[in-house]
Amino acid sequence: MEQVKILVADDESRMRKLVGDFLSKKGYVIIEAADGAEAVDKFFEINDIDLVITDVMMPKMDGWQVLKEIREYSKVPVIMLTAKGEERDELQGFDLGADEYISKPFSPKILVARVDALLRRSNPTDSGEKLEASGIVLDQAAHSVTIDGNPVELSFKEFELLLYFMSNKGIALSREKILNNVWNYDYFGDARTIDTHVKKLRAKMGEKGECIKTIWGMGYKFEA
Repeated sequence: MEQVKILVADDESRMRKLVGDFLSKKGYVIIEAADGAEAVDKFFEINDIDLVITDVMMPKMDGWQVLKEIREYSKVPVIMLTAKGEERDELQGFDLGADEYISKPFSPKILVARVDALLRRSNPTDSGEKLEASGIVLDQAAHSVTIDGNPVELSFKEFELLLYFMSNKGIALSREKILNNVWNYDYFGDARTIDTHVKKLRAKMGEKGECIKTIWGMGYKFEA
């Protein structure tokens, strides 16, 4: 699988290292830029950046201008970092096409969780909005699931859980990994909650619930 590249632009080397260290632990490749102009140059030079994290206040070119330059050519997810917390700053960021807006100081773990969530939303599958396996059709745009043509009513978390399983078909997933990716920064509880949700999801899926295999002592795996 091709490694995900993340561009981190901040004029504070300490901040770049902090963010880079946490993201590197997740297996992401980090490209650093010390100012806005360097960030734009590296974005177009490397050409296959998957996500951008940029500070707002930077020399040579600020984060707003970086965002404008990128948005003219790309819909890559962009997270804005700033010491400002005023509503108008956030609105300006969203108006320009920012995907997330995080005020300093922030928890690096929360930043990583938001990066994970953004990457999942921007690249949910190779095929686009629908996932299909063994008669199960998951439509992300409509947020609906059908099994052999029959609609299945799932809660939001059950839908997210099935989406994560189907997106990682054939891959063994630990409970910790499932918790981090499906619940991310909204939930800080016991991993056993996953078992409860899987039990409910399997029941709603009927005999197709057997596609979700238990890996004893570890987690689960979706097999068509």
